[in-house]
Formats: sequence, structure tokens, C-alpha cells
Amino acid sequence: MEYTQFGQTELFVSRIAFGTWAFGGDWGDVEVEASKQAIRRALDLGITFFDTAQAYGFGAAENVLGEALKPEISNGREKIIIATKGGLRMQGKTLVRDASPSWLRQGVEESLRHLGTDYIDLYQVHWPDPATPFEETAAALDKLVEEGKIRYVGVSNYNVPQMQTFARGGRLDALQPAYHLFRREIENEILPYTKQHGIGVLVYGPLAHGLLSGKFTPDQHFPANDWRSKSSFFQGDTFRKNLEVVNKLQTWAAQRGRSVAELAIAWTLAHPAVHVAIVGARNAQQIEQTASAASWHLTPEELEEINIMMRAAVPVGGPTPEGM
Repeated sequence: MEYTQFGQTELFVSRIAFGTWAFGGDWGDVEVEASKQAIRRALDLGITFFDTAQAYGFGAAENVLGEALKPEISNGREKIIIATKGGLRMQGKTLVRDASPSWLRQGVEESLRHLGTDYIDLYQVHWPDPATPFEETAAALDKLVEEGKIRYVGVSNYNVPQMQTFARGGRLDALQPAYHLFRREIENEILPYTKQHGIGVLVYGPLAHGLLSGKFTPDQHFPANDWRSKSSFFQGDTFRKNLEVVNKLQTWAAQRGRSVAELAIAWTLAHPAVHVAIVGARNAQQIEQTASAASWHLTPEELEEINIMMRAAVPVGGPTPEGM
């Protein structure tokens, strides 16, 4: 495993963070014991950074993470970095954005309880909330830093103007954007901005929500409780065309003794503005297959070869709260 200073913070983190989105139930059924074993295996492999969120099952994912990391949380808390996110809540059966000071404070308190920890290393606003002034959100999180409940403040899925507005109200230490071979728009303005301002970047979805796992076939079936079953990105011509691109990438990676998943993760980490890639795993075997990507340094020539193969790709997005 390789490690890096995260932006301008004092956090020294593994370049791969373990992601827990799947533990909230949005990707189908969850096997809790297998999930805990995956987290423990991640620790064995040198992963020290763990990312979760209040909205991943509203306590489900945080509970799994907290229980799996209980030995470290109880004794040696400084050896692990825990990041979580808030700013989403259920309104009936609908997931809505709410980054109001009162909801964020409630979210922090609930996350601390679910995780079983006294503080959160990095607390992030999950999605921009147009109903709450960004400066107000930032000031509320600054207050929580002052109280010692969180150490650093981040945002997720924000664009440059939104980050600029947020930063006028308080500190901004980190950004968590979507980034993978099929989704590169943050390269234009967002990553240059974060690099210029020393903002730590941990990207999510480096495997394009499974597309770059190398395990999908054109007749792939997703269970009804998996958000991909309702996504146009994982159906029809778009899905088939992109799988053809994945097959080419898979062959290219195999020629180098690597998997396409390792390639996908190494590619995100090759960008000079990206500090960390968040990689999820449902079981220990999955994280064993991807953790080694942190040590694969792609050359400029290899990156150009990958770019050429990607010319036939169709861009792939992900879900928003309104679409879940």
C-alpha cells in the first residue's frame, strides 16, 4: 500500500480508501459478516482510510464499519481515518437534500453513535443543498470542528462555484467527486481548482459502479433493489458498447499481468490532483483483488494508450438522491 498527505490536512492516508456504499442496501442484499471480513482484510492490506455515509442505509453501513473497526476505535483510534457524509434525509419514501445546520448536527451525532467513535476525521456534505445557503452550512460544520466532533470538513458532488461559495463561510479541506474512465468531466475545471487550492480529493466510483470490474456480460441481471437495474447506463446499446471497451482494456491489462479493475483504479490515482480512490468490496476476496492498484504507476505512454481505447466509450454517470 502507498500513503500520502491528504491535501493540506494533517491526515496521512492510504491511497485507497475502503468504501461502504454497498453496505447500505442500494446495491442489493448485504451479507453483514462478509462485509466485516472485507473491512478486516482491508486493514491487513494496509488500508487505513474508510469512507461511509449517514445515507447508506441511515445507520446500516456506519454500524457495520464501526463494529468491524471496534478494536482500532477502542485502542489505536489514531491509526485509522474515518470519513462519513451527511446532508441527506428521508422525507417519506423520498431521499432529499438537507444541509441545514440542525440536520447536519443531528447527522454528526447519529454518525458518532453508529460508528462508536468520539470524533470523525473527515465529515462531508453529501450533495449540495440549494435550499440552504452554502456559507451557512460551512459555518455550522466549522462549529462542529471547534467542538471536537469532527476534524476536517469536505463536500461531495460540488462544482467550482459551489466550492467557492462554501469556502466563504468556513473551511474546505476535501472534495469527494465521481471519477472514472467513463466519467471525466471533473478534469476540466474541478481538479485544477482543487489542486490550486490544496484541497484533498478522494474520488468515488473508480470502477464505474462495477462496469470496470471486468465481471459483467451483455445479459447482466441486476436485482430489483440494486439501483443499476433502473439505470440506462447499464442497459441496452450503451451498456453493450461500453462492455466492448472494457474487454479491450481487460486484454491490455492482462498483457501486463494485471486486472482491468486494477487498471481503472491506477488510472484515477495517476491524476496529480487525486489523492485517494475509494474502492468498495462486498467480501475479502474483492478487496484483495484491487488493493494492489495503489502501487501501479502508469506511464504517460500507457495513459495515452488507454485514452485511445476509451474513444469508443459512451460516458457513464451515476445516481443522484432524487433518482434513488
